[in-house]
Amino acid sequence: MDYVSALLPPVVMAVFFIGVIRVIVKTQGGANKTKEDAAVDAALARAEAPSAGKTDA
Repeated sequence: MDYVSALLPPVVMAVFFIGVIRVIVKTQGGANKTKEDAAVDAALARAEAPSAGKTDA
């Protein structure tokens, strides 16, 4: 029965890993994709825009 205790943790981790990957793939896109993309684009635009209060010295 040592082989069962040796193989159980990797099998359990593999099952959970596959589950996590499936959830990530399934949640990509969908109804909120446009809203999420717009939020990311707005954040990138704010990060790339020069600040009015900064001066180059």
